[in-house]
Amino acid sequence: MADPTAFYEPEEDELLSSLAVPSFQNAEGYEDDYRRMQELEQHAFAQHAETGEMGLEMVPEDVKRRGEWAVGEEKQAKAAWSIGVEEDFLVLFHQAILENDLPAITTMYESGWNKLTQAHYSASEWPEAEIISPLVQNDQVFLTLYRELYFRHVYARLQPTIDDRFQSYENICELFNYLLNSDGPVPLDLPMQWLWDMLDEFVYQFQSFAQWRANPKNKAEEELDMLAEASQIWSCYSVLNVLYSLVQKSQINEQLRAEKEGKSAEEVAEIAGDYGSKPLYRNLGYFSLICLLRVHVLLGDPTLALQTMEHVELSGGAFLTRITACHVTTYYHVGCAYMALGRWPDAIKTFISVLIFFIRMKQYHTRSYQYGSITKTCERMYALLAICTTLSPGPSDESIMSIVKEHYGDQLSLMQRGGEEALETFKDLYLQACPKYLLANPPPYEDQAALEEYLANPPQDPVQHQLELFLSDVVSVRSVSSLRNLLKLYTSIDASKLAAFNSGSASSSSAGGANGESAQQEQTEEEVLQQLMALKAGSRTYAKQGEGSLLDGERIVTNNLDFTIDGSMVHVEETTSHRRFAGFFIRNAEHAQRVFNTIRAAPLPSATRRPQVPNQNRDQSQTQGQTPGQAGAKPGAGAWQPRRARVAAQ
Repeated sequence: MADPTAFYEPEEDELLSSLAVPSFQNAEGYEDDYRRMQELEQHAFAQHAETGEMGLEMVPEDVKRRGEWAVGEEKQAKAAWSIGVEEDFLVLFHQAILENDLPAITTMYESGWNKLTQAHYSASEWPEAEIISPLVQNDQVFLTLYRELYFRHVYARLQPTIDDRFQSYENICELFNYLLNSDGPVPLDLPMQWLWDMLDEFVYQFQSFAQWRANPKNKAEEELDMLAEASQIWSCYSVLNVLYSLVQKSQINEQLRAEKEGKSAEEVAEIAGDYGSKPLYRNLGYFSLICLLRVHVLLGDPTLALQTMEHVELSGGAFLTRITACHVTTYYHVGCAYMALGRWPDAIKTFISVLIFFIRMKQYHTRSYQYGSITKTCERMYALLAICTTLSPGPSDESIMSIVKEHYGDQLSLMQRGGEEALETFKDLYLQACPKYLLANPPPYEDQAALEEYLANPPQDPVQHQLELFLSDVVSVRSVSSLRNLLKLYTSIDASKLAAFNSGSASSSSAGGANGESAQQEQTEEEVLQQLMALKAGSRTYAKQGEGSLLDGERIVTNNLDFTIDGSMVHVEETTSHRRFAGFFIRNAEHAQRVFNTIRAAPLPSATRRPQVPNQNRDQSQTQGQTPGQAGAKPGAGAWQPRRARVAAQ
């Protein structure tokens, strides 16, 4: 059971020694800031004790009304909500957390909280933690968890103010400090879905704040002053510090490596230690790896993003598939990292695998509160898949590609056709579906002169920077799409002839041609050779083959054809991977062997034994008054004869 009195008594952890917890009165150290926050909380609680009853009167009755949570046999330990009992919903929520009652916590979190939010707080805030604190005996653990849900609701349904952004950061820092700086593992169990939502929201709020902070314009003086005083609020360093601290505290990489090596559960538990063996810390560490993938992609470092997933299994039975939102988010950012590295085949495989999973499991998530965000992410992957299949044509899943053509058929045609319209289409689709990249360094709000210089010469927008990098790859192969289509028609072709076809000329020369025309012909041929080299360079990349980390790969040709240039002759070779017929030949060879063995084991026919006449032929012979062996009958009438022999006999 979580002890409310032991919430703020940790020793400072080495990994969180410089975790940015904001200070608004220039305290000398973290202890002073922390002591001041405690005093503020106690002061707020004392003030609320005088007017607590008045504040609680504002809470709706069915929020204050307790639900009866019973474990049903058919639903297998899922609690059932029934209205009509007199006690408080929040009191029961608090009691379930104290008792680590996971079935009750799960149902209250996924069902009860969302139903009450929809009924009473769809357009307003939940009661503040100070108002409901008397109901939970001022339990700081529960109040911190409650504030996490409170601010998540503000970000999802309302427009957060700068105070909301700052207070949300302070609250999540308190929660992580409690989990990481305690003398031992905290006696707290939370549902896996809540832990994922908590870390996912942590990264989302960081992303939202970074985008809001990156634009100094249209901000009030008070907001500018607060940003100048608290430069470490939602900084990249503090966010990465928290995630890496959770990874190291849980020893999750070591656990995953040991599991891949096939070690026993006892050996894995010994490697995990006291913290990593607890489901709370193991799940937080595992989900922190997914969040690190996302943060590094947002900061424009795809290589480091894939490195953090070195030990995470992405197969169908991986741990992350237990939560659909985690599954979709992981594959989306892995695919985006592959796109940033120009590994189009790997990006295609990643997007297709998760989209197939989502289509199969779609019917089970239509009522989920996360269904909307999951669907939006999948729509973005369809757009990115249209881009990747255009840049790297080849075999792919027909069912997924039919959906892509249904949604983006016109864009696909434009991109495959080439030209300026294709470039604009690539740009629009990429901006529609790419991650919202972030600047690692915020504007210098603390220095007025530097801020004015920043406004005069702002840095390049990170999304536009990534767009330019992406379009540079597109431009290199945009002008050779028609050339690639021409190469599909030949196994070998002269460069001059290819130049004539590509330029639309009817023939390589004409009667009475001038020297200018031949010079133009030579220039066109040289341009075609340059385009062929650009096509060859743009169609080679790395792709993951078999087992290994996400960054492992072999050099492959992404187009469905390859070519070599010998002087002025271009030799074309198909590289499309066809079906593997090894299994077909093996099965039929085994069948032929069985037939041969059966024939060889059968007894030989007798030389004096005459073949039996079929009933139909025998009846016909008897009708004509003849026997099968009688003179005048056709030789071998009862035996099979080749068609040629039968025609000749007639």
